[in-house]
Amino acid sequence: MPHDHAIQCVHDPLLVILSYLVSVLGSFTALQLAIAIPAAQTAAQRWRAIVAAGAAMGGGAIWAMHFIAMLACRMDIPVAYGLGLTVLSALIGMASCMAGLAIAGTGVFGWSKLIAAGVFMGLGVTGMHYTGMAAMMMPADTHYDMTLVAASGAIAIVASIVALWLAFNLRGWLQMLGSALVMGVAVCGMHYTGMQAASFMPNGAGDAALAGGLSVTNLGMGVFAVATLLLATMLALSLLRQRQRAMVQI
Repeated sequence: MPHDHAIQCVHDPLLVILSYLVSVLGSFTALQLAIAIPAAQTAAQRWRAIVAAGAAMGGGAIWAMHFIAMLACRMDIPVAYGLGLTVLSALIGMASCMAGLAIAGTGVFGWSKLIAAGVFMGLGVTGMHYTGMAAMMMPADTHYDMTLVAASGAIAIVASIVALWLAFNLRGWLQMLGSALVMGVAVCGMHYTGMQAASFMPNGAGDAALAGGLSVTNLGMGVFAVATLLLATMLALSLLRQRQRAMVQI
Protein backbone atom coordinates (compact mmCIF):
# COMPACT_ATOMS: atom_id res chain seq x y z
CA MET A 1 0.00 0.00 0.00
CA PRO A 2 1.27 3.53 -0.75
CA HIS A 3 2.29 5.67 2.22
CA ASP A 4 1.47 9.31 2.86
CA HIS A 5 4.96 10.49 3.73
CA ALA A 6 7.71 11.31 1.25
CA ILE A 7 10.92 9.31 1.44
CA GLN A 8 13.88 11.34 2.57
CA CYS A 9 17.18 11.40 0.69
CA VAL A 10 20.13 11.49 3.12
CA HIS A 11 23.44 12.29 1.42
CA ASP A 12 26.67 10.51 2.27
CA PRO A 13 29.15 13.39 2.82
CA LEU A 14 32.15 11.40 1.53
CA LEU A 15 30.41 10.64 -1.75
CA VAL A 16 29.27 14.27 -2.02
CA ILE A 17 32.92 15.31 -1.76
CA LEU A 18 33.89 12.65 -4.31
CA SER A 19 31.25 13.94 -6.74
CA TYR A 20 32.70 17.45 -6.38
CA LEU A 21 36.26 16.25 -7.00
CA VAL A 22 35.17 14.38 -10.14
CA SER A 23 33.44 17.56 -11.36
CA VAL A 24 36.61 19.59 -10.71
CA LEU A 25 38.75 17.04 -12.58
CA GLY A 26 36.33 17.08 -15.51
CA SER A 27 36.22 20.88 -15.57
CA PHE A 28 40.01 21.20 -15.44
CA THR A 29 40.43 18.63 -18.22
CA ALA A 30 37.82 20.39 -20.38
CA LEU A 31 39.54 23.76 -19.91
CA GLN A 32 42.89 22.22 -20.87
CA LEU A 33 41.40 20.68 -24.01
CA ALA A 34 39.48 23.84 -24.93
CA ILE A 35 42.77 25.70 -25.43
CA ALA A 36 43.02 24.02 -28.83
CA ILE A 37 39.69 25.44 -30.08
CA PRO A 38 40.71 29.08 -30.73
CA ALA A 39 44.25 27.94 -31.62
CA ALA A 40 43.04 25.49 -34.29
CA GLN A 41 44.47 26.09 -37.76
CA THR A 42 41.86 24.01 -39.61
CA ALA A 43 38.18 23.16 -39.22
CA ALA A 44 39.08 19.52 -38.55
CA GLN A 45 41.41 20.50 -35.69
CA ARG A 46 38.73 22.78 -34.23
CA TRP A 47 36.07 20.07 -34.32
CA ARG A 48 38.40 17.52 -32.71
CA ALA A 49 39.07 19.99 -29.89
CA ILE A 50 35.34 20.74 -29.50
CA VAL A 51 34.47 17.03 -29.30
CA ALA A 52 37.25 16.30 -26.79
CA ALA A 53 36.50 19.28 -24.54
CA GLY A 54 32.73 18.69 -24.77
CA ALA A 55 33.16 15.03 -23.83
CA ALA A 56 35.30 15.97 -20.83
CA MET A 57 32.83 18.62 -19.67
CA GLY A 58 29.57 16.81 -20.42
CA GLY A 59 30.74 13.29 -19.64
CA GLY A 60 33.05 13.97 -16.70
CA ALA A 61 32.34 17.28 -15.01
CA ILE A 62 28.56 16.93 -15.35
CA TRP A 63 27.28 13.41 -16.11
CA ALA A 64 29.76 11.39 -14.03
CA MET A 65 29.38 13.86 -11.18
CA HIS A 66 25.59 13.47 -11.43
CA PHE A 67 25.58 9.70 -11.03
CA ILE A 68 28.17 9.65 -8.25
CA ALA A 69 26.01 12.23 -6.47
CA MET A 70 22.99 9.99 -7.05
CA LEU A 71 24.92 7.19 -5.35
CA ALA A 72 25.43 9.58 -2.41
CA CYS A 73 21.64 9.80 -1.98
CA ARG A 74 20.61 7.11 0.52
CA MET A 75 16.91 6.27 0.81
CA ASP A 76 14.93 3.65 2.71
CA ILE A 77 13.83 1.99 -0.53
CA PRO A 78 15.80 0.02 -3.14
CA VAL A 79 16.77 1.94 -6.30
CA ALA A 80 18.03 0.76 -9.69
CA TYR A 81 18.62 2.56 -12.99
CA GLY A 82 17.31 1.91 -16.48
CA LEU A 83 20.20 1.50 -18.92
CA GLY A 84 18.50 3.25 -21.85
CA LEU A 85 17.73 6.53 -20.07
CA THR A 86 21.09 6.45 -18.30
CA VAL A 87 22.94 6.26 -21.63
CA LEU A 88 20.61 8.89 -23.13
CA SER A 89 21.38 11.28 -20.26
CA ALA A 90 25.13 10.88 -20.95
CA LEU A 91 24.63 11.59 -24.65
CA ILE A 92 22.52 14.69 -23.87
CA GLY A 93 25.17 16.00 -21.47
CA MET A 94 28.06 15.56 -23.89
CA ALA A 95 26.16 16.72 -26.99
CA SER A 96 24.93 19.91 -25.30
CA CYS A 97 28.47 20.80 -24.14
CA MET A 98 29.89 20.12 -27.60
CA ALA A 99 27.14 22.28 -29.14
CA GLY A 100 27.80 25.11 -26.68
CA LEU A 101 31.53 25.06 -27.46
CA ALA A 102 30.80 24.93 -31.20
CA ILE A 103 28.42 27.91 -31.07
CA ALA A 104 30.75 30.03 -28.92
CA GLY A 105 33.92 28.94 -30.72
CA THR A 106 32.86 29.46 -34.33
CA GLY A 107 33.53 32.84 -35.90
CA VAL A 108 34.11 35.97 -33.82
CA PHE A 109 33.79 35.40 -30.06
CA GLY A 110 31.28 37.83 -28.52
CA TRP A 111 28.86 38.22 -25.62
CA SER A 112 25.69 37.61 -27.61
CA LYS A 113 27.11 34.37 -29.01
CA LEU A 114 28.41 33.41 -25.56
CA ILE A 115 25.01 33.91 -23.92
CA ALA A 116 23.19 32.02 -26.68
CA ALA A 117 25.64 29.13 -26.39
CA GLY A 118 25.37 29.18 -22.59
CA VAL A 119 21.57 29.06 -22.66
CA PHE A 120 21.62 26.15 -25.12
CA MET A 121 24.23 24.30 -23.11
CA GLY A 122 22.53 25.03 -19.77
CA LEU A 123 19.19 23.72 -21.00
CA GLY A 124 20.95 20.60 -22.26
CA VAL A 125 22.66 20.06 -18.91
CA THR A 126 19.30 20.48 -17.16
CA GLY A 127 17.79 17.96 -19.57
CA MET A 128 20.64 15.56 -18.76
CA HIS A 129 19.94 15.86 -15.05
CA TYR A 130 16.21 15.19 -15.24
CA THR A 131 16.67 12.42 -17.83
CA GLY A 132 19.06 10.82 -15.35
CA MET A 133 16.44 11.25 -12.63
CA ALA A 134 13.84 9.62 -14.90
CA ALA A 135 16.16 6.62 -15.19
CA MET A 136 15.58 5.84 -11.50
CA MET A 137 13.62 2.62 -11.00
CA MET A 138 12.07 2.31 -7.53
CA PRO A 139 8.81 1.55 -5.73
CA ALA A 140 7.99 5.26 -5.51
CA ASP A 141 6.68 8.09 -7.68
CA THR A 142 8.79 11.23 -8.18
CA HIS A 143 7.18 14.66 -7.77
CA TYR A 144 8.89 17.97 -8.50
CA ASP A 145 8.79 21.46 -7.01
CA MET A 146 8.76 23.45 -10.26
CA THR A 147 10.24 26.54 -8.60
CA LEU A 148 13.34 24.57 -7.66
CA VAL A 149 13.40 22.91 -11.08
CA ALA A 150 13.50 26.39 -12.65
CA ALA A 151 16.21 27.42 -10.17
CA SER A 152 18.33 24.42 -11.12
CA GLY A 153 17.93 25.32 -14.78
CA ALA A 154 18.96 28.92 -14.11
CA ILE A 155 22.04 27.74 -12.21
CA ALA A 156 22.93 25.45 -15.12
CA ILE A 157 22.64 28.31 -17.63
CA VAL A 158 24.77 30.70 -15.56
CA ALA A 159 27.34 27.95 -14.93
CA SER A 160 27.44 27.18 -18.66
CA ILE A 161 28.00 30.82 -19.62
CA VAL A 162 30.82 31.08 -17.08
CA ALA A 163 32.33 27.77 -18.24
CA LEU A 164 32.31 28.86 -21.88
CA TRP A 165 33.82 32.25 -21.08
CA LEU A 166 36.58 30.56 -19.10
CA ALA A 167 37.18 28.03 -21.88
CA PHE A 168 37.97 30.80 -24.37
CA ASN A 169 39.75 33.27 -22.09
CA LEU A 170 41.97 31.36 -19.65
CA ARG A 171 45.42 30.03 -20.41
CA GLY A 172 47.41 29.81 -17.16
CA TRP A 173 47.56 26.49 -15.27
CA LEU A 174 46.71 28.05 -11.90
CA GLN A 175 43.91 30.10 -13.45
CA MET A 176 42.40 26.93 -14.88
CA LEU A 177 42.68 25.06 -11.59
CA GLY A 178 41.00 27.89 -9.70
CA SER A 179 38.29 28.10 -12.35
CA ALA A 180 37.75 24.32 -12.21
CA LEU A 181 37.21 24.56 -8.44
CA VAL A 182 34.58 27.27 -9.00
CA MET A 183 32.93 25.35 -11.84
CA GLY A 184 32.75 22.27 -9.62
CA VAL A 185 30.79 24.30 -7.07
CA ALA A 186 28.44 25.54 -9.82
CA VAL A 187 27.82 22.07 -11.28
CA CYS A 188 27.23 20.58 -7.84
CA GLY A 189 24.94 23.49 -6.98
CA MET A 190 22.82 22.72 -10.04
CA HIS A 191 22.65 19.00 -9.22
CA TYR A 192 21.80 19.31 -5.55
CA THR A 193 19.23 22.02 -6.25
CA GLY A 194 17.64 19.64 -8.75
CA MET A 195 17.68 16.87 -6.14
CA GLN A 196 16.06 19.19 -3.60
CA ALA A 197 13.28 19.79 -6.14
CA ALA A 198 12.37 16.09 -6.12
CA SER A 199 10.23 14.27 -3.57
CA PHE A 200 9.61 10.54 -3.61
CA MET A 201 6.28 9.04 -2.60
CA PRO A 202 6.07 5.24 -2.08
CA ASN A 203 3.60 3.56 -4.42
CA GLY A 204 3.69 0.00 -3.07
CA ALA A 205 5.15 -1.49 -6.27
CA GLY A 206 7.79 -3.49 -4.38
CA ASP A 207 10.82 -5.11 -5.99
CA ALA A 208 8.98 -5.49 -9.30
CA ALA A 209 9.82 -1.82 -9.96
CA LEU A 210 13.53 -2.75 -10.12
CA ALA A 211 13.23 -5.45 -12.78
CA GLY A 212 15.88 -5.10 -15.48
CA GLY A 213 17.64 -2.15 -13.83
CA LEU A 214 21.29 -1.61 -12.90
CA SER A 215 22.06 -1.48 -9.19
CA VAL A 216 23.05 1.92 -7.81
CA THR A 217 26.37 0.61 -6.47
CA ASN A 218 27.41 -1.11 -9.71
CA LEU A 219 26.41 1.88 -11.82
CA GLY A 220 28.01 4.45 -9.54
CA MET A 221 31.34 2.72 -9.18
CA GLY A 222 31.40 1.86 -12.88
CA VAL A 223 30.77 5.50 -13.80
CA PHE A 224 33.49 6.66 -11.40
CA ALA A 225 36.07 4.18 -12.73
CA VAL A 226 35.36 4.89 -16.41
CA ALA A 227 35.14 8.67 -15.95
CA THR A 228 38.36 8.85 -13.93
CA LEU A 229 40.28 6.73 -16.45
CA LEU A 230 38.90 8.70 -19.41
CA LEU A 231 39.56 12.11 -17.88
CA ALA A 232 43.04 11.16 -16.66
CA THR A 233 43.94 9.89 -20.14
CA MET A 234 42.54 12.98 -21.89
CA LEU A 235 44.28 15.30 -19.42
CA ALA A 236 47.62 13.51 -19.84
CA LEU A 237 47.35 13.70 -23.64
CA SER A 238 46.44 17.39 -23.49
CA LEU A 239 49.39 18.23 -21.22
CA LEU A 240 51.72 16.15 -23.42
CA ARG A 241 50.58 18.02 -26.55
CA GLN A 242 51.12 21.38 -24.83
CA ARG A 243 54.61 20.36 -23.73
CA GLN A 244 55.49 19.17 -27.26
CA ARG A 245 54.15 22.44 -28.69
CA ALA A 246 56.24 24.46 -26.22
CA MET A 247 59.38 22.49 -27.10
CA VAL A 248 58.83 23.12 -30.82
CA GLN A 249 58.57 26.88 -30.18
CA ILE A 250 61.84 26.97 -28.21
